[in-house]
Amino acid sequence: IQVAFDHRASGHFGKEGVNYMYRNLGFWEMKDYMHMAKWFIENGHADPAKIAITGFSYGGYMSCYALTYGASVFTHAMAGGSVTSWELYDSHYTERYMDKPQESPEGYDATDLTKRIDKLKGKLLLIHGMQDNVVVMQHSINLVKAAVDKGVQVDYMIYPGHEHNVLGKDRAHLYQKVTDYFMQNLQ
Repeated sequence: IQVAFDHRASGHFGKEGVNYMYRNLGFWEMKDYMHMAKWFIENGHADPAKIAITGFSYGGYMSCYALTYGASVFTHAMAGGSVTSWELYDSHYTERYMDKPQESPEGYDATDLTKRIDKLKGKLLLIHGMQDNVVVMQHSINLVKAAVDKGVQVDYMIYPGHEHNVLGKDRAHLYQKVTDYFMQNLQ
C-alpha cells in the first residue's frame, strides 16, 4: 500500500503546527510518521520488514531522517535533493525555524544527518541533480562521505544537467530507478 500523510507541522495546521519544528526540524514530523507506520503494522496492513519512505527536498531530509532517527520502524528510503545539514541550506528558510547556528548549536547538531549516519539502518537510495541550486549537491556528497568514513552502505545516483527537479525524459529514468530499487530491495 502507499500512504500520503500530513504530520502535525504541516502548513495547514497553521502556526501552532509549524511551532513544533522550531529548532528541531524533523523530530515531531518523524514521530507522526512512525506512529502512522506502526498503526499499519499493528493492524496487519504492512510488513514491518518492508516499510519504505520517499521524498524530495525536505521530504528527502525526512527520508534520510527515517533511516537514522526512525530506523526502529523504517527499513527503506529514497531521498532526492536532500538537505543533510541545515548549515548548508538557505539561511532565509533555515533561520526561520532553526535561528542562527550560533544561537542554536544543539539544534543544528541534532538535525545534522552527516553526524548520525552511523545510526542508519536499512537501504537508502540518494538521488541528486548535479546542478541543484536549491539544495546544493554538497549535501549528498557530505552524507556519502560520512557514510564511507563510518563504513555505512548507501546507494547514490546523480542526474547530470538537472537542477532541484529531474525533468523531461530523465524523469522517466528516475521513476524507473526508484521502482527498480524498491522492487529489488523489498522482495
